[in-house]
This record gives sequence, C-alpha cells and structure tokens, in this order.
Amino acid sequence: MFSFRTTAAFLISAALVAPSAFATNVHRSPTSGLTSTHKLSKSKHKAAARHVRGQQAIEPERVTEIQQALIREHYFTGEADGKWDATTIAAMQKYQADHGWQTKLMPDSRALLKLGLGPDYSAAINAKGSSFAAPPVKGTAPPTQTSGFVAASGVNQ
Repeated sequence: MFSFRTTAAFLISAALVAPSAFATNVHRSPTSGLTSTHKLSKSKHKAAARHVRGQQAIEPERVTEIQQALIREHYFTGEADGKWDATTIAAMQKYQADHGWQTKLMPDSRALLKLGLGPDYSAAINAKGSSFAAPPVKGTAPPTQTSGFVAASGVNQ
C-alpha cells in the first residue's frame, strides 16, 4: 500500500497539473460557425464602414426659419428661399463670429437660441397654463394646526 505522504504528493501534483491540461486555447475565426453564404463580402464590409451617422442636411423649412431670423437681425439680405447656400452660410458665419462663437460647424446651437429658434417647450408638462397649483404662501396654516407648536415652543405671543 501507499503511504500517506505518497498519496498526498500524488493528489497535490494532480491538482496542479489538471487545470493546465484543461485550459488549452482554441482559436476560432469570427466566422468559423457560419457558412459561406453568411460571410460578408469585402464590398459589403467596406460599405458598412463608410456609413455616415447623424444629420446630413438641414431641412428646407428649418433653413427658411434661420434665413428669416437672419433677415430680422440684418445679417441676410434677400428672400428666405429654404436653400442652405453660400450666402446663407456666410450670413450665419458672420452672425456667429460677431457673437464670439465658432464659425466652422453650422449652425451653432447658441446662435439658434439667440435668434429665437430654440426648442419649443409650450407643450411640456410644466409649461405655462399647467394644472399645477402654486405653492401655498408661508404662514397660511390654520391656527388649530399651529397652536400646539406655538405652545410647545415656549414663545410668548
């Protein structure tokens, strides 16, 4: 029979060797489980990489609003036609530069707010005319509620 030391040494060595035997790295390519019909072609992959996100152009209605505001502020001459052309860009750049804002990205949100073209919150929950009651004026609690507090405070009236 094996001695206790031999058995303990065998178990310790088995415990040290076993994790490395089961921890082999198997490298699989990202498409190893897919058939050839599921693999992306190079042209499709390049098209996905070129996908541009975000707003690409300003809507003509919004351009008309901006042009009308620039006309009102005397930065744009002519008629508001809804076209984001070189004349409109130059007028917006001049307006932004005169206020100390950036002129490369168009249009600056601060400029739109200053022109009165910011977001419309008239339909918001907490807008004017809401059904919320105003907070009560300080000291409008009935005397029956406050008499106990006054007596307990020890302040003479």
